[in-house]
Amino acid sequence: MQTPQRADLLPLLANLNEANFETATQAVFDYQSVHNPVFARYLDLLGRSTVQRPTSNIQYPFLPIAFFKTHLVKSGNWQAETEFTSSGTTGQKPSRHAVRNLDFYLENTRKGFTQYYGDPSEWAILALLPAYLERGGSSLVAMADFFIRNSRHEESGFFLNDFDALKTRLNTCKSKGCKTLLLGVSFALLDFAEKYPMDLKDITVMETGGMKGRRKELTRPELHEILKIALGEENIHSEYGMTELFSQAYALGGTRFQPAQTMRVITTELNDPFCLVAPGRTGVLNIIDLANLDTCSFIQTEDLGRVFPDGSFEVLGRADAAELRGCNLMVE
Repeated sequence: MQTPQRADLLPLLANLNEANFETATQAVFDYQSVHNPVFARYLDLLGRSTVQRPTSNIQYPFLPIAFFKTHLVKSGNWQAETEFTSSGTTGQKPSRHAVRNLDFYLENTRKGFTQYYGDPSEWAILALLPAYLERGGSSLVAMADFFIRNSRHEESGFFLNDFDALKTRLNTCKSKGCKTLLLGVSFALLDFAEKYPMDLKDITVMETGGMKGRRKELTRPELHEILKIALGEENIHSEYGMTELFSQAYALGGTRFQPAQTMRVITTELNDPFCLVAPGRTGVLNIIDLANLDTCSFIQTEDLGRVFPDGSFEVLGRADAAELRGCNLMVE
């Protein structure tokens, strides 16, 4: 069987749907298992031939996400247009995700958002992302900036720590009746809600997670309950994304995330990455992200969660990376 080339995969991804997702996934695996040196070496260390072709998505080997901290993960030979980096914590080595083409990433974020919320250009996007704006290389900021630049509403913009301006802008959006999204990192939304409790029942509030060491860690239900009370919301929405992924998932109120069309989530046992966990039971989240065409589409995260029969999933917390089988191969 001839190994597909990148040019062969682009039409598959452009016309991706439920019926051809598995075909596209196998083609991307065939391509990356040959053209991604880090992934190919990982497969070798697992004792699998780089040309072996899995027959279902539960058999795909998933690259531990920590490799993005220690290796340049690329499929093919190309120069990066830019690079996304994780924030991490003090003293922690950040993840680095090389970006072949920024427009490819941005268009994928637009499609993922549109899948559940409609075209982002129709929304007034108010972004409260201080921890991300204060550093460079944030994929979330790149997405938010793209949405803001293409918004039809002049009210769209970033708000670093200017809560007065944010409150005024929210009231303006309410008075105009425009479709409005308040997108914020968790700690900043909590800070704003404490200082300016207000009725935002006609505005979509979406948290991106992350206390960044600024506040006490909360479970998602605890966070949502505080925000609902302070902001007069019936539902708080959530975005799930990370530096190492080009696709996002969204929880449209509640704690269950719906993956983008380019994304599938699978749970495996903590100490056996090839043992599938039954739907609804807790395991390690493994993500197929076909938008990661130029890096690696098969990622073993360090998140624990549950995946349900309809493909939705919950994120319950972080696993101890030392317990995740596969990480020990990084010493090779």
